[in-house]
Amino acid sequence: MRTESSVFNVVAAFLYLCAGTYAWWTDKISKVEWVGTVELLLAATLAALVGMYFAFVARRIAPRPEDRDAEMAEGAGDIGFFSPASYWPLGLGLAVAVSAIGLAMEQWWLFVVGALAILLTAGGLLFEYYLVKERGPVED
Repeated sequence: MRTESSVFNVVAAFLYLCAGTYAWWTDKISKVEWVGTVELLLAATLAALVGMYFAFVARRIAPRPEDRDAEMAEGAGDIGFFSPASYWPLGLGLAVAVSAIGLAMEQWWLFVVGALAILLTAGGLLFEYYLVKERGPVED
């Protein structure tokens, strides 16, 4: 985790430097362009927050095999559970699209329908593996 922390902290420092340079440069041309300056400051702060979180976690966990000079076999085993296939993300994307179209066209009824669909599909995605009923043994 120390490597990830260093990467994000270097990106944050670079973005802070870019924000200062951008503010100075635009001030030389006419006046400070605040939208870009604030955007760069917010991006830098976000990168710094992630970097600090990784540094915080790195102090509290044991070094992972990829953090030290380890053999490949030390990292073997299950990484986690990943869903093999799911249609819920497709439904969620369509619901977001319907809601965005309703918002863009000021059709509030369409926006509300999309928002309700977002809630339903997000719930379906979240509870996808909790809704499966227990099945008995398979009989041929």
